Amino acid sequence: MTGLDAAVVAAFLAGTAALGLRASRRGSDRAADYLVAGRSLGLGSFVVTLVATWYGGVLGVGEYAYRHGLSNWLVLGVPYYVGALLFGVLLAERARRLARYTVPDILYEHYGRAAGRIGSATVFALSLPAPYLLMLGVLVRRMTGMDQSLAVALSAVFCAAYVAARGFPSVVGTKGLQFALMYGGFLVLLPVAAASSGGWEFLRERLPAEAFTPLGGRNLSYVLAWYFIALQTLVEPTFFQRCFAARSPAVARRGVLLAIGLFALFDGLTTFTGMYARALLPDLPSGVNAFPALGEALLRPPLAGLFYCGLLATIMSTVDSFLFVGAAAVGRDLVWRSSRGRADQVRWSHAGLAASAALATAVAVTSESVVNLWYGFGSVGTAVLLLPLLGAFYPALRPAPGFAAAGMAVAGAVTLAWLAGMLAAPAGEPWLGLEPIYPGLAAAAATHGLGILASRARGGKTCTTGP
Repeated sequence: MTGLDAAVVAAFLAGTAALGLRASRRGSDRAADYLVAGRSLGLGSFVVTLVATWYGGVLGVGEYAYRHGLSNWLVLGVPYYVGALLFGVLLAERARRLARYTVPDILYEHYGRAAGRIGSATVFALSLPAPYLLMLGVLVRRMTGMDQSLAVALSAVFCAAYVAARGFPSVVGTKGLQFALMYGGFLVLLPVAAASSGGWEFLRERLPAEAFTPLGGRNLSYVLAWYFIALQTLVEPTFFQRCFAARSPAVARRGVLLAIGLFALFDGLTTFTGMYARALLPDLPSGVNAFPALGEALLRPPLAGLFYCGLLATIMSTVDSFLFVGAAAVGRDLVWRSSRGRADQVRWSHAGLAASAALATAVAVTSESVVNLWYGFGSVGTAVLLLPLLGAFYPALRPAPGFAAAGMAVAGAVTLAWLAGMLAAPAGEPWLGLEPIYPGLAAAAATHGLGILASRARGGKTCTTGP
């Protein structure tokens, strides 16, 4: 990077830290302020923080678009629009009316301590921002030349530092800047790529035919698996967190639905940028480098620095949100619950923040593929949480408490076993040709179904617990 590019990036980092650390009025309820920003998010701030948080996987998107072309939109875009639409219609308003603080709060209330603790551990694992720290490490390594493991660790420390100051208000405070830069970076690079090389016909000439097919060279089973993995949106802790923090149920519902259009716009920008990267730089050793490599090849200072800021902002917006969810899972859902309400949630959330950052760093430095990390975490989290959460909101789908905990444990064990089998297989093929999400959901559905029958036999009673 040139000195001018570096100055632009330094200004962005300083601005992010200042926004995250700046003091703002605390409410009378310290926990409510730290965990849900006093439930004060209006429609604009709700949409901005939701959209910015949901797109941290920008280099993973670049990896997939570089390899598989337009299929990126159908595999890593459309399934999540469907998931967000279902969340907005079925869950957003209901979640806000519950006025809880975390996803495990709902599980504790409806199914008891065992389900709540399994849910807390799952949310903690699901919120580990390992894929996103891996991407930050790639960017920092490219910008500075430092060792990637060190780059990952420094990125984790930086994000955790400003989140620790105020919790969720710090997360929300950084999102406006991050939102503007994530769109601005691609609105700079994509037009330059098209103007310097050509439009659709140029891509047709330079890219393989499979880049323009719905499957992009992958098999149908793999592509369909992403439509099930995208059901993770229905259990996504960051979606719930924003709904809990919304000013009203209407803000939560409208905010999710408005965000879908912005999701589609950003996917269009990233998909075509990834395709230009493949057309212009066909010999990259890894698709993860597609976006930064294209920016370096086409942009002059300070636009190259601005584009790097866009990439950093997109990823950091997810890292800080996920670190916060992991912190709350420890501070509130595990320690505070275990102490029966005596422990200091905020102080223990700081400990959870450190644990989340450390574990995510350890996973990131031992991984190479962002998409594979998404695939594994998403498969397990969806299988474990989907049916119990739907049952919590819709009584007809609610199992007896003991069956809920058992179903969550069985679903997690089956999915993890299938993933382990894929890793052990010489060609990475899943057992019986089934992607892990399918047997995981099947095991969950079987146990959950038995639990619904048991619940009806008991008159539909649920378990309500205190701290």
